Amino acid sequence: MYDYPLDYDWSTDEILIVINLYNAVEKAYEEGIEANEFMDAYNAYRKVLNSKAEEKKYEREFKDASSYSIFAVYKEALKGGFIKL
Repeated sequence: MYDYPLDYDWSTDEILIVINLYNAVEKAYEEGIEANEFMDAYNAYRKVLNSKAEEKKYEREFKDASSYSIFAVYKEALKGGFIKL
């Protein structure tokens, strides 16, 4: 078990959006996920974060905590179909 990297200045809704993306990444690694389901979560997540630098920061923190890569799942999602890493 690990702690999700979060910014506690975010609203409850924003925190839920970010956690939803983290859950989608976990699902891609553990059981598989449809690309469109992941992309929906990813696009909502990108609206919460203000910059590419902030995205990279949370990607790095999430990967350090979980060993799962948001970017790797994103790259697979661009191909479409079912993702299982």
